[in-house]
Amino acid sequence: MDVTVSAGSRLAIVGDNGRGKTTLLHVLAGVVTPDSGVVTRAGSLVLVKQDMLTEGDRTVGDLVAEATAPSRAALQALDVASAALGAGEDAADAYSAALETATLLDAWDAERRVDIALAGLDACGDRGRLLSTLSVGQRYRVRLAVALGSAPDLLLLDEPTNHLDGAGLSFLTDRLREHPGGLALVSHDRALLRDVATSFLDLDPTRDGRPRVYSGGYQGWSEGRQRERAAWEQDHADQVAQHQELTRAAAEARSRLSQGGWRPDKGTGKHQRATRAAGVVQAFNRRVEDLERHEIDVPTPPLRLGWPVSSARPGQSIVTAAMVSVMDRLAVPVSVDISGGDRLLVTGPNGAGKSTLLGLLGRRLDPSAGQLRVNPGARVALLSQEVPDWDDARPAHVVFETYLATQVRRSQAPSLGSLGLLEPAATRTPVGRLSQGQQRRLHLAMCLAMDPDLLLLDEPTNHLSSSLVDDITTELVRTSCAVIVATHDRQMLADLADWPHLSLDPKDLA
Repeated sequence: MDVTVSAGSRLAIVGDNGRGKTTLLHVLAGVVTPDSGVVTRAGSLVLVKQDMLTEGDRTVGDLVAEATAPSRAALQALDVASAALGAGEDAADAYSAALETATLLDAWDAERRVDIALAGLDACGDRGRLLSTLSVGQRYRVRLAVALGSAPDLLLLDEPTNHLDGAGLSFLTDRLREHPGGLALVSHDRALLRDVATSFLDLDPTRDGRPRVYSGGYQGWSEGRQRERAAWEQDHADQVAQHQELTRAAAEARSRLSQGGWRPDKGTGKHQRATRAAGVVQAFNRRVEDLERHEIDVPTPPLRLGWPVSSARPGQSIVTAAMVSVMDRLAVPVSVDISGGDRLLVTGPNGAGKSTLLGLLGRRLDPSAGQLRVNPGARVALLSQEVPDWDDARPAHVVFETYLATQVRRSQAPSLGSLGLLEPAATRTPVGRLSQGQQRRLHLAMCLAMDPDLLLLDEPTNHLSSSLVDDITTELVRTSCAVIVATHDRQMLADLADWPHLSLDPKDLA
């Protein structure tokens, strides 16, 4: 691929799990050397990885010092040149150069910028604090804050919204919009992509096998890839249909030749019989030649989500919970009443009990108090945040065998391939070797295969690509089964804003 990130760039690198988004960022940063091609860099560059090592006895202050080192060096050079001028030395050029560098870096404000970023991301500002004593989330926020505060020419961010709350997300969005240099980010956060990115580098499969760059922000990317996918699918379908027609014609000609359908009626002369025989043979040969010349050169398009039609009955009583709670997990009693076709959006801070509530409604847990009634004839499917154990007794079970267990329970379950969630090559892979995103897709496929009357989705955007989440959101709106979604995802919350809303925030329940 060829890609340029310059001052003012707001490039989003997108694609499904395993397409190489993180690898590309590391190549741009110089952390990984490409097997071929050339990477040219100019100016300062900062890469913020998803993970961060504690690195022994390093402190918050060490990270701040590294981030502000260019500014401190520029100010020191300016002091030296100023002193030389004051002593009558010929240092006008040195002073001018040092002043220009310090001005470009806004060096006088470097420490304050870092402090603002630390506060904005709710990160530890204690310079003496050992990184090893901070939580994973705190370490990440410190690293992200010093990167933002250093104001590099090029900022490379890998999933920067991890470990951020609402206030942190707002601060990050504002800072990225205001960043004077270039930006390239990898993120599944659709709200951040909509708010910040102006161009998209899509690494998902294309007709010619090369990545695509789309301008026009999130909408330009979404519409552009849909147009290209539709044209690709249509061209492939046309070629397949033509090939099938040629195959049918050749088979028909072969049948006429083998069954003697070319023979004329009795009494016909020998010359006429010979002429007709030759014509039938020639026709058959032409059909075979046509078939042999025809080649399907348009590659098979990627899978598209095939959400099955629901047989759920509107209005059917499914589950009723009256003042239910679970000790140490769902402290505030909650009541819900769900019937066929209902919609509910569940929100609340971490630890408020969203997953616990869905576990109760999905009959994975029993309440400590209150009453829970679930229609024994209702099918309830739960897409939990943690994937199932996938049959620990047989860890080598491949994907299609695991999915087959769902079909055994329901003979009319759709085929795994028809759902468009996993590539054919993945269906014979042991489930333990699937990526997190692939396991999430398999789990969703098994939920859909149940033809649920009630579909419970716990953080359904986790580990899934932005384009797939967009498709899932569209299907959630129009499916006839009841749906309950618990999520922090800002874009999904916006997309489903007209759904009934249950907040488990203690402040709202008080």
